[in-house]
Amino acid sequence: MTKRSIYHLCRKADWLAAAQRGVYEGSAEDRADGFLHFSTADQVEESAAKHRAGEADLLLLAVNAASLGDKLVWEAASSGEIFPHLHGALPLSAVLEVVALNLGPDGLHEFPLLAD
Repeated sequence: MTKRSIYHLCRKADWLAAAQRGVYEGSAEDRADGFLHFSTADQVEESAAKHRAGEADLLLLAVNAASLGDKLVWEAASSGEIFPHLHGALPLSAVLEVVALNLGPDGLHEFPLLAD
């Protein structure tokens, strides 16, 4: 299963550090889990609400899934839903777009229109 774009929720400080290093190694949570958590366009808003609600300075990374090769694995989460996980660092060259996510008055992030 490969979609053109997959999405990652990234803290601004982590992204700025990645820009200096030339590679993104994920959040502390990603590193603890041993992979970078991604979502499809259909999954990312729910993921943000569940894991990052109310968190300011959050960025949405749109990533070219095909460029990640066999390190991108589609795996079942505890809910049974299939999510893309990257087992390795994310090369910055795979990032298609970086979008700042503003918080709405309900504490949830406001997303642009996304495509797979």
